Amino acid sequence: MRLTRLDSGLTVVSDAMAHVDSAALGVWVKTGARSEGEGEHGIAHFLEHMAFKGTAKRSARAISEAIESVGGEINAATSVETTAYHARMLSEDLPLALDILSDILTVPTFNPADVERERNVILQEIGAAEDVPEDRAFDAFPEAAYHGQPLGRRILGTRDSVGAVDADSLRRFFEGHYTASAMTVSAAGNVDHDRLVDDVSRAFEVLPRRVAPEPPGAHYTGGIATEAQDSSECQWILGFEGRPATDPKAVTAHLAAMVMGGGLSSRLFQALREDRGLVYDTSAFHWAFADSGVFAIHLATTADEVEEAETVVLDELESALAGVSEDELGRAKAQLKAGLLMSRESCNARMGQAARQAIVFGRPVPKEERIAEIERVSPEDVRDILADMVTTTPTLVGIGSMTMPTMGTIRGRFGAPRDRKAGV
Repeated sequence: MRLTRLDSGLTVVSDAMAHVDSAALGVWVKTGARSEGEGEHGIAHFLEHMAFKGTAKRSARAISEAIESVGGEINAATSVETTAYHARMLSEDLPLALDILSDILTVPTFNPADVERERNVILQEIGAAEDVPEDRAFDAFPEAAYHGQPLGRRILGTRDSVGAVDADSLRRFFEGHYTASAMTVSAAGNVDHDRLVDDVSRAFEVLPRRVAPEPPGAHYTGGIATEAQDSSECQWILGFEGRPATDPKAVTAHLAAMVMGGGLSSRLFQALREDRGLVYDTSAFHWAFADSGVFAIHLATTADEVEEAETVVLDELESALAGVSEDELGRAKAQLKAGLLMSRESCNARMGQAARQAIVFGRPVPKEERIAEIERVSPEDVRDILADMVTTTPTLVGIGSMTMPTMGTIRGRFGAPRDRKAGV
């Protein structure tokens, strides 16, 4: 992997795969839902949609026809911290993909009629998410964990906030956040780095060089969010403060989540589904953001089973605090390493990995370094980080008809909550 920073501030990173005939190209903008100011909720996602609706050189149809005429694919995605625009094509068509991506990211038109049509599409997307209890739970979870902060807001926005977006507000957000220093161009596959750098320099030379505003810092708060519904289905999430992406213990926190609920052999799957048949789905995860993180356990079950399932989750967490075995940590490490190595067979995955590493760490991270970091984690490390995380303020989310465990019950199991940043 190679990385070059242009004088404009734009970063170019590549991961060469000489044995393939294709390439993946992406432009990652360090702007997502947490970059939105007051009155802008959902605008980052709205802007992602609008990028494909026409430019000064191409109509929306011309954009799709150009990439599909060479058998390629083009898409985009908005997350909490970034927005990514990416294409996949044969390596010989990489210049076309770069031309299209630079086009939509430098001279979008934001036609008011297109804005109105796309608003309706996004409102349908919001409606679809509202119809799925699991989606509602995972929307409510960050809102409770980061109460009142942009980091906790729903990426899609709300009906009211999306309804207030217009062409002028999209243009202001675009001009303020889509700058050279906020962008990383990443390519993986049959690519030549030096040629890529030259082509990117020309394609993006018109990008403004001013520094994009930094999003407000995040502070984990914890909290409770419940929503009663007349259904037998229940969605339940219990979370605690985790680690930021750059924290040396972020990998340990991720392995702790895999030990608890990362696969069919994990503690929670075995205890909740295989041994007792209490849930139809369960998992544990660790989300690492730039300056914060969250560890959580999710289960999906019925109203008749949810209270017993909640107790089993607390029992399994308490059991893990008494010790994690070499065998179960070994399985978690094997899953994490296999996922890392198998993903490297995909141009798209390697393009995304290179971009994220450039944004988070400022450099490409060799696979050998990442594997060594995984291997260094001991059972004691996993136990210790679990013990540290579960003594932070809990986040509890319940969607459905259920009785939630109280904060007092959780504190009684794991100790009084403390604020890591305050040192208490």
